[in-house]
Amino acid sequence: MGRRRAFDTEEAIRAARGVFWSQGFETASLPALEGATGLSASSIYNAFGSKRGLFDAAVASYLDEIARPRLRPLTGAHVEPGALVGYLTGLRAALTSPDALPARAGCLLINSAGAPIGGDEAIADAVAAYCQELRAALGNGVRARLSEGEAAACETLADVCAGLVVAAFAVVRVDPRQAARFVDAACSLVAQKG
Repeated sequence: MGRRRAFDTEEAIRAARGVFWSQGFETASLPALEGATGLSASSIYNAFGSKRGLFDAAVASYLDEIARPRLRPLTGAHVEPGALVGYLTGLRAALTSPDALPARAGCLLINSAGAPIGGDEAIADAVAAYCQELRAALGNGVRARLSEGEAAACETLADVCAGLVVAAFAVVRVDPRQAARFVDAACSLVAQKG
């Protein structure tokens, strides 16, 4: 008879996600992960196989619990004309609230893209897939706001908005005001088309 786990796997992943998100994969130490999760190193390795296995679980959790819920108003069957402005306004609030992890740490995936682990094929694929998902969602928001006859303008505006959002994620740790300006610029471009 196998031993029953005495911990909540999802809670452990969320706790580790915070460590990876704020410190990065390479800098997150095993003692920091043990402290955050309340698990011993052997429990982490038994449950996740390795630090990398825990990181992969944290990335999946980040997408499912942080990134995709924020994008949900832009990915449904019907996207409201104001959904993109709503997304950008909420993102700006998250990036400028000193108590919010996005303000202190940006985006787990964008951070990973610029770190050594970003050279790993699986991580590179995850980051690329997230960027495509983000761009598609923003494209839905732009198309909901603009008329059907402006297809080329929709695609360009969606590309620009996605670039500004990624740039905001990338710089928020070092220059929160610039991150806010990037999001404001995207919001201003979208508002002009309304």
